[in-house]
Amino acid sequence: MAVAAFFLGQSRADAQDAGRATGFDELNAPLDPSAPLDPLPGLGVDWPNMDEQPGEAIAQTPDTSVADAATEHGYTVRIEGLEGISSATLMNQFRSLSTLEGGRKERANAAQIDRRAREDADLLAELLRADGYYDAAVDTRVESPKPGGDLVVTLQAEPGPVYHFTDVQLPGIEAAGPDETALRNAFSVKPEDPVTAAGVIAGQATLQVELGKRGYAFPDVGKPDITVDHATHTATLVLPVNPNGLREFGRIIVEDKNPLFSARHIQSIARFHAGERYAAALIEDLRRALIATGLVASADVLPVARAGTKIVDVSVRLGRAPVHTIAGSAGYGTGEGAQIELSWQHRNLIKPEGAVTFRGIIGTREQLLGAALRQNNFRQRDQVLNAAVAVSHMNQPAFNARTVQFGANIERQTNIIWQKKWTWSAGVELLATDEQDVDVASGTTRSRTFLIGALPGTLSYDGSNDLLDPTRGFRLAARVSPELSLHKGVFGYTRVQFDGSFYQPVTDKVVIAARARLGTIVGAGRDRIAPSRRFYAGGGGSVRGYGYQDLGPRDPIFKDPMGGRSLAEFALEARVRFGNFGIVPFVDAGNIYTSPLPHLAALRFGAGLGVRYFTNFGPIRVDVGTPIGRRPGEPRIAVYVSLGQAF
Repeated sequence: MAVAAFFLGQSRADAQDAGRATGFDELNAPLDPSAPLDPLPGLGVDWPNMDEQPGEAIAQTPDTSVADAATEHGYTVRIEGLEGISSATLMNQFRSLSTLEGGRKERANAAQIDRRAREDADLLAELLRADGYYDAAVDTRVESPKPGGDLVVTLQAEPGPVYHFTDVQLPGIEAAGPDETALRNAFSVKPEDPVTAAGVIAGQATLQVELGKRGYAFPDVGKPDITVDHATHTATLVLPVNPNGLREFGRIIVEDKNPLFSARHIQSIARFHAGERYAAALIEDLRRALIATGLVASADVLPVARAGTKIVDVSVRLGRAPVHTIAGSAGYGTGEGAQIELSWQHRNLIKPEGAVTFRGIIGTREQLLGAALRQNNFRQRDQVLNAAVAVSHMNQPAFNARTVQFGANIERQTNIIWQKKWTWSAGVELLATDEQDVDVASGTTRSRTFLIGALPGTLSYDGSNDLLDPTRGFRLAARVSPELSLHKGVFGYTRVQFDGSFYQPVTDKVVIAARARLGTIVGAGRDRIAPSRRFYAGGGGSVRGYGYQDLGPRDPIFKDPMGGRSLAEFALEARVRFGNFGIVPFVDAGNIYTSPLPHLAALRFGAGLGVRYFTNFGPIRVDVGTPIGRRPGEPRIAVYVSLGQAF
């Protein structure tokens, strides 16, 4: 029979000594009047020295006890006895739950501090037992090093030995047949492992995930039964598991009375089809994808067993989000000038997921009125249909253009939910544009009208590890746009552009990033091509340190940029991160050329320093650059602000 003994005002060692009494008869033994009495704690009064002669002064020693129980004190907390335990998680848990730590900013009297100490002793002992120290005991001690000063509260821990599992059983898991071995391996708790609550809970969670991954839609993982043997400091674990049969996907059932999406459209978003083996991760993926449409405020996506079969139907219930958005922005940039943009959007005007946006721009260099359609998940997941029409006026240093434009394309996009390796787009552009520029041959300003048709297409490969803030890997992209132009006859040309970027971590805090861009226009001379269709360089997304579109050959009259037939750009930067902030020293290079191929010997360089603030949705970028070998008319510094890294 187990006996529990409680000893008030005694240490653990005192209590053990008290438990070694030889018999109850000793309690009835006569008292020795000459025997010294134990000091009474907390009174602050020393027992008299019986060896002193009458009339002698009694030497007083400083009193370090708590004399007045009503006096309030500050205090510090010490934990002793855990030197051999390296569990940072245990101490983090203790500090987050500690009554002493929670009340340290508030002064308290001795009784209150003592109560907090005892509560924390129980807490620390419980945490130690959860970490495998089943014999753990914690005593408390409250001392006053200086009269009237702060108290020192000490928790003296005796962890004892750590217990280990000698046997781990998963009865019922054999019903999984060929999946049994994989499921056993998924349960991370093995014989000889420490008996920790966190380990068992983590093992249960991993096993539950693996069951869902392997097609068991309704597994029953029971409660763990742990039997502890204090004599051998060991334990056995029995965790019953019922896989409850393999399942396969059935149909999607929309539960809403007035459904936002049809079952057919939801099926086009899902990454599973009827008859395929069930996987719990695909249920969660569908829920996240529905939220990502922007039309859904909440999504309940649940497996539902079809009675008498192994089929699992998927029940979907959606909560609607607001569909209208009104947005506005204002800004100023060197080269771009001042600009105000307003837009109105209905995100489901053309069902399903057909977002229609009307927008207008008023600026010193650009005015625009346009409408755009973006239909997400068009016929399949992450495939987008885009269409846009716009009337615009752009007054850039290189040209002045009044344009009516229509474009449409289909694209396979990447996103944060699923960052894809391969993406592509294919479309058509039609535009009529009246443009003014400088005729180099005559040295006069001219105005020309172009009718242009283009078939732009892109293909990209993303081997990086993050969409907005990559730290490892590389990216490659190619853009090809065959174009026909009507101006004093019909002629054709092709615009080609290649982009590549590379990311290499040097340390945990430093990443080296590099970028290259090469472009060419073949099939027509520069002066025949509409100014708005030529290549330009300079600015925050190009060569930093220079103004927008500021690099390349200039006209002989106004010294404005004229654009060119080929492009070369390079960038190298070191991304150094300190917590939520980072600094980025960078060097950029690039230029524009009239020839179909760039001449790397004529590169212009810019250098500078950037600051990054890292948020949950990506880094906010501020870069300050300056030209190297600055020429007359070029800015001394240029500032760029945007979301995401420069490349």
